[in-house]
Amino acid sequence: MAAEQNSSDEELMERYRDGDAGAFDLLYGRHKGGLFRYMLRQCGSRSIAEELFQEVWMNLTRARRTYTVQARFTTYLYRLAHNRLIDHYRSQAGGVPVSFEDDDCPALDSIAGGRRDDPALSADHRQQAERLLQLIDALPEAQREAFLLQQESDMSVEEIAKTAGVSRETAKSRLRYAFAKLREGMQEFQ
Repeated sequence: MAAEQNSSDEELMERYRDGDAGAFDLLYGRHKGGLFRYMLRQCGSRSIAEELFQEVWMNLTRARRTYTVQARFTTYLYRLAHNRLIDHYRSQAGGVPVSFEDDDCPALDSIAGGRRDDPALSADHRQQAERLLQLIDALPEAQREAFLLQQESDMSVEEIAKTAGVSRETAKSRLRYAFAKLREGMQEFQ
């Protein structure tokens, strides 16, 4: 079992492709939290996020026989999620958000940390976290997606670009503008 825990996501997906259902369980366990948070932050509705989340995993199970390692597994998984979100937006009256179709978007290196043993600081950190979540929710969809892909799945700019189907420069720009807006919003908060 320890060897299975140490297997890479790509190895697990190949094993799942070849019929090892236990490998899927490990992949699901590793990625369910981050993927669900990504879906929830992107669509803003728990019930829709749950439905889309399940559909992404269903799409993964349907596509398993054709899986080949071409990038990190997380890039593959989040590309499925991105595509499902785009399909969802297309089915809505408003269509795909403009920021997903833009090539570029309009510059949080860090958020102040502190000691957790001070109740006043702890309350301040809670307020900062709430403010940060509000700011993330307020980002244009494409910027929010780039930020969440980086934060939830530790993707590089290249992996974000591949997942979102955009150029490296567009992904980099989206991240830069997301961080700038978050930084500005947090500075205004303090």
